Amino acid sequence: MAETLDPLSPSVNSSGSTGVMHKLRMRFSSRVPISRPPGEGYVEFGEFRTERPGIKKVGTFAGVFCPVVLSMFSALVFIRMGYLVGNAGLLVTLGQFALAYLIVVFTVSSICAISTNGAVEGGGVYFMISRTLGPEFGGAVGTLFFFANVVSSALCISACTEALVENFGPNGYLVGSNPGIPDGWWYRFLYRSILNAIGLGVSLAGASLFARTSLAIWVTMLVCLSSAFISFFVTAPQEIPKPDTNQLMNASTTFNYTGLSSATLYENLYPQYGRDYTTADGQLVDFASVFGVLFTGLTGVMAGANMSGELKNPSRSIPLGTLAALLFTCVSYVALSVLTAASCTRGLLQNNYVYLLPINVWPPFIAVGMLMATFSAGLSNLIGASRVLEALAKDNIFGFLLRPMVSRSGNPVMAVLASWLLVQVGIMADSLNAIAQVNSVLFMTSYLAINLACLGLDLASAPNFRPSFKHFSWVTSLAGFVGCASLMFGLRTLYACGAGLACGSLVVALHLLSPAAADPKWGSLSQALIFHQVRKYLLLLDPRREHVKFWRPQMLLLVASPRQSAPLIDFVNDQKKGGLFVLGHVRIGELDGTGDPLAAEHKYWLKLIDHLKVKAFVELSLSSSVRSGAAQLSRLAGLGAMKPDTVLLGFRDKAPPIDLFRDPVSPYKTDQFDLESGEVIFPIRGPLDPRISGAEYVRVVSDVLCVNKNVCLCRHFHLLDMAAVERKSPSLKYIDVWLVELLSPCCEEPFTVRGLFALQLAAVVRSSRGWQHLRLRLHAVAVPAADPTTIHAGRTVTVGEHSALESLAAGRPLEERLDKLLKLLRINATTHIVKDWPKLEDHSRNAIEDNNDKYQRVPLSYLQIANNIIKQRSSEATAVTFVQLPAPPTLSRNNTPADDTVCEHYLKVLDEFTKDLPPTILVRGLKSVTSTSL
Repeated sequence: MAETLDPLSPSVNSSGSTGVMHKLRMRFSSRVPISRPPGEGYVEFGEFRTERPGIKKVGTFAGVFCPVVLSMFSALVFIRMGYLVGNAGLLVTLGQFALAYLIVVFTVSSICAISTNGAVEGGGVYFMISRTLGPEFGGAVGTLFFFANVVSSALCISACTEALVENFGPNGYLVGSNPGIPDGWWYRFLYRSILNAIGLGVSLAGASLFARTSLAIWVTMLVCLSSAFISFFVTAPQEIPKPDTNQLMNASTTFNYTGLSSATLYENLYPQYGRDYTTADGQLVDFASVFGVLFTGLTGVMAGANMSGELKNPSRSIPLGTLAALLFTCVSYVALSVLTAASCTRGLLQNNYVYLLPINVWPPFIAVGMLMATFSAGLSNLIGASRVLEALAKDNIFGFLLRPMVSRSGNPVMAVLASWLLVQVGIMADSLNAIAQVNSVLFMTSYLAINLACLGLDLASAPNFRPSFKHFSWVTSLAGFVGCASLMFGLRTLYACGAGLACGSLVVALHLLSPAAADPKWGSLSQALIFHQVRKYLLLLDPRREHVKFWRPQMLLLVASPRQSAPLIDFVNDQKKGGLFVLGHVRIGELDGTGDPLAAEHKYWLKLIDHLKVKAFVELSLSSSVRSGAAQLSRLAGLGAMKPDTVLLGFRDKAPPIDLFRDPVSPYKTDQFDLESGEVIFPIRGPLDPRISGAEYVRVVSDVLCVNKNVCLCRHFHLLDMAAVERKSPSLKYIDVWLVELLSPCCEEPFTVRGLFALQLAAVVRSSRGWQHLRLRLHAVAVPAADPTTIHAGRTVTVGEHSALESLAAGRPLEERLDKLLKLLRINATTHIVKDWPKLEDHSRNAIEDNNDKYQRVPLSYLQIANNIIKQRSSEATAVTFVQLPAPPTLSRNNTPADDTVCEHYLKVLDEFTKDLPPTILVRGLKSVTSTSL
């Protein structure tokens, strides 16, 4: 079959009714294919385009270590260390650093594992999560990660503005008594806007230029930080005035810098929370706010992992460079915390966050460090946000909404402009510390997702998950996941709930509307985890422990063409009652060495399941005949204990097939299976096309019974209006069950396995959603039989004089016995005794029971009278009718003309018996499926 259209994607010429969600998704989808050049990737701190010739791969130091250190230092190292130690005290500060680094180390191990399992392309965290957890979850977390970068950029620009005012504002440390630049909310917003505009200009000029300066920036930062450490040892004790930006204290207030002192260290050991002078009303500081600010110094660990594709040796560089950067920043933070606590009074730390300036041997060192660290980190996050946005657009996560963000020239101009605009909104927040709280929660959400992704990969045991980085396990991933979740909800419950609600809403919305979710181009971890769990539970499902009390329908429906069988497929989907439903199809042919001839067709069957909205599996068989293929499916369909026990077939008659996919009034109308090339998927049988012979059809039925499976023949289901059933149409009121053995009618048929199986199927249909308003009617004939029987504990047994179930014994009125049977089986139905059922003469019935001539000897008048009785009672708004299927004839091993004749007579009996009835199922049950005991 020529594959001219991807059968798993929506048909481009479909005009059928495919549902509201599909239409909305098509609204969001892109009609213009988006090019995705290989290797076009996002780097959090910078970018290196490998598709351009001449670009050299970078090593561990420049490619991982420097970007991670610069991203982590940002606003914390020079501007907020006093805020941490002054409020939380040295011990709590070190404890918070230990807790934060523990979580980050676990997260880094997950990052290293995922990033060394394949090159990380554009999008960083988004790319890792989406390629692991699927487009819905990846798109949701990627969106939050985009906003995390935006908020982080706004935070760093606000910190840079604060440093600018502290150094060059009124009475600034570098201007002294000179006027300096003016201060105030609007002036600060102006300075932030100018810095943001400079960042925009650099981003539009080219991020690669900025990336190549990372080494020089790091060297400058190292010099500035070294000067701060040296100053603690060489600067003499002094009094330091409060900065002009602190409006909570009097203008003449000063604070002491004592130099290294054990007394000062002891004073700063324990927490003593004060007020944050950078807020308008001097908000009281608490543990959570301190940790929120502290965690902003650990949000740059993704900078190296995002460059996996541009590193000379990613499997070595990412773990080594990232862990070395973590060690370097940890030592720097701890040393700075201890020296600060041992030399600065608590009043100085709480009221002058830039205390490093006045105590430095040369204050411009700190000024340069402040401005360079904050501006470079802000620019890095602006570039990072634009690359995440571009990656979301390339993957078509939000459809046409982000289509303009895709770059055609290499630099995503529109994504940069959109990110810059959102940063501009973010810098309107007046307090750096307030921005830090939101920033920390958003990054912790991203790290939580990374740990979840690595945890899932490890638990799924996928053979292709072979990362070069080996120092991780599901324990470290679980610890990182639990740690992030605990800190998020324990410290900032409201922010964490907001992030969780936003992520959950995005997952649902993307699942329903995203074009990427409709046609994913990459795998999803959920499928691997589902496979892992399903396999485990299938092994636990032991067929030897099956019990009739817990029986449920497990159906195999053999279909020639779904175009004419759609209502039957829909009906069986309701009939399965949470059981197994397998669609089977036999293709006549054989393997010719050129490939699997059923591979392409199988995709269309899966698409059919989506179109009909049924919960079914598909099994296709390639065989030399329909009989052999049906036998293969009957024996082999299913897996383990989940194997069909009932096989359903369409009825073989002379009625012309109806194409319900092209019928303009059919609820199943669609053109998804009519390809533009003119090829028709699932073609129906034409007037001149050969069809299965009567003998082969009957042998298929006999084969099913031979392997001890129940069989059902379904007729007239093209008349079934499922929509009328679901809308509770008054024209459909009943489900009828006729427990009458056609060739040997007797009143004991309802108490046999055959009769109870048909009754159980009807009861299951009535209990299904949409069918519960219909009433179940049980019809039986008042013809006595030789051996009275009843049902006991799921088995058919002969009743003796001293039976415990004497109420079902022969001799009592049939209607009373049926009512008692229904009560024992907990089935709500009404009983109807048919007293005018035609009789077969005793000698005729005996002759009928002896040989295959019985089908030829059945009087036509008998079949017509029986048919008319059922037809008259079914005219009262019957939706579906269940009748007993007579046993098929006994055929010889080799097909003979006599077999053909007897099969034709058998089918003629069935045809006359069910002619012009409503949708009818002829049932032949072999297995006990009802229980009267607990």
